[in-house]
Amino acid sequence: MKIDLTETTASKINKALVQGRRAIGTPAVGMVLTMIIVTDEENAYDSIKAAEDASREHPSRTLVVIKRHARTLRDRTHSRLDAEIRVGSEAGTGETVVLRLYGEVSDHADSVVLPLLLPDAPVVVWWPVEAPENPAEDPLGALAQRRITDLYAVEHPLEVLETRADHYAPGDTDLAWTRLTLWRSMLAAALDQARVEVTAATVEAEADNPSAELLARWLEARLGVNVDRVHSPGPFVTTVRLGTAGGEIVVDRPEGPLATLSLPGQPPRTLALKVRPTSELIAEELRRLDADDMYAVALRGDGIKETV
Repeated sequence: MKIDLTETTASKINKALVQGRRAIGTPAVGMVLTMIIVTDEENAYDSIKAAEDASREHPSRTLVVIKRHARTLRDRTHSRLDAEIRVGSEAGTGETVVLRLYGEVSDHADSVVLPLLLPDAPVVVWWPVEAPENPAEDPLGALAQRRITDLYAVEHPLEVLETRADHYAPGDTDLAWTRLTLWRSMLAAALDQARVEVTAATVEAEADNPSAELLARWLEARLGVNVDRVHSPGPFVTTVRLGTAGGEIVVDRPEGPLATLSLPGQPPRTLALKVRPTSELIAEELRRLDADDMYAVALRGDGIKETV
């Protein structure tokens, strides 16, 4: 079910949400959190789709904030709030409100969003494209326990990574880090099997890949060795090599959903290591809303950076 409201208010939106739930026979609210998505029109569809897919695991009220650019003098001087409300099958297992802000009200999105938050429920803010320099100090970010950004969406990801490190606050995370979960799990399992000391390490990836830089910093922090950064054709992270006295531990995924794990003295084995869709990454981030200490370690990690 969809309900369109023009030149509306937060109070009218809340009333329409209640009416919509009653109309489809689900008056009770069973959602566990509020997800705020701050995006533009171009990326709104994909972001909403990912959030609705993730809501099957985490029923949520999704508030999509789209700040519309003023095209006319009236747009610049006349504040307006339009809303598109989706409930039932149109919104996954939760409900979605698309908020389009015009004029001066676009500078006060937090005031629009605040009355629409679920009471006594966690708040997560996700910037799929452009994010503020300091997410925790942003008016919308300040409402949230978890703030999700994506370094893959920026033009110079490694420069922005340094800015994120300077402004990190507990609750910050990035999908470039979430994309590494399977890599980190596989490497940890390989070291558990090998039971050897790592003396050198290399991460191979396409140039300027933020996940590769975070992985290298995490390995430096956890293993206490310098990690070489080597450029490969990609896509994304392709190979991690861990040098030991008995030989190399290698995880190699040049392309496709499968990787090859090689351990000293053992035959190579094939393991699943797919590139996960955004909906799976968001669902993972919503499973725990406390501070991600390992992300903080990787973000602020130090080491000698050698590029071949």
